[in-house]
Amino acid sequence: MQTRDAWNATYNALAAPHRRDTTALRRRLLRLSVRLWWHPSGETIRSAPAARTELRQMTCTRGATRA
Repeated sequence: MQTRDAWNATYNALAAPHRRDTTALRRRLLRLSVRLWWHPSGETIRSAPAARTELRQMTCTRGATRA
């Protein structure tokens, strides 16, 4: 969940207008994407895409409860 939170924060920062540090943000987003892609949760659930979707939904739900 921490990796997904970091991915969301990085993605949102990259989407902000007039950013100057986009190269560093893109690299971070790529590293985080790789970590999410190879996360072990994909091995325990039959479908890796389903595992990533579930992780994303859990993160979004958790973010909504914080607001």
